[in-house]
Amino acid sequence: MKTLRILVADDHEVVRKGMRALLEVRPEWEVCAEAANGREALQLAKQTKPDVVVMDISMPELNGLEATRQILKALPRTEVLILTLHESEQLIRRVVESGARAYVLKSDAGRNLVEGVAALGRHKGFFSSKVATLVVESYLKGGETTGRRKRSRDLLTPREREVVQLLAEGKSNKEIAATLGVSVHTVETHRSNIMHKLDTHSLSGLIRYALRNKIVQF
Repeated sequence: MKTLRILVADDHEVVRKGMRALLEVRPEWEVCAEAANGREALQLAKQTKPDVVVMDISMPELNGLEATRQILKALPRTEVLILTLHESEQLIRRVVESGARAYVLKSDAGRNLVEGVAALGRHKGFFSSKVATLVVESYLKGGETTGRRKRSRDLLTPREREVVQLLAEGKSNKEIAATLGVSVHTVETHRSNIMHKLDTHSLSGLIRYALRNKIVQF
């Protein structure tokens, strides 16, 4: 039987160890890597090419949804399970839009994590029961409000959303340039473009945007 290779991404070591213990009870499963932030998850996914990524949604440097989008762009056969404390229609919609096909609440992980990973191993979607109910309600509503929210988020490119997250986390232009592997001038250009698109002239305006769109959570 083929080994199912799993990457676990969470910024809390004790949570990662707990997930590893839950997952490796299955003899045919292997946790091939652990990541402590979204950018590390992306790098390790490209290196190890896991079958399934278990991704926390709130992570430093690159949040779980942005990391998911980039992982699935690079590795379209990889499946992603989002593990989070939070449940809301808006957040579930964003998880689905990111390409992740499983969503498990941390409060349900003991019951649902293994089941969710098993489903993804068969390329089947999985949502814990509370989340599934919200998914149905959300997509029955649909409509113009959803379109407006999506257009608001789509104002920024993926790279610009990365810059917003790093700015909201208190990084300087120089630190952001080092993290992204670009010049300080490029970061300054991104920052100027972001402020123009969002019609704001202050860092506090960028932070409000990041919080409202769940790019960061404090």
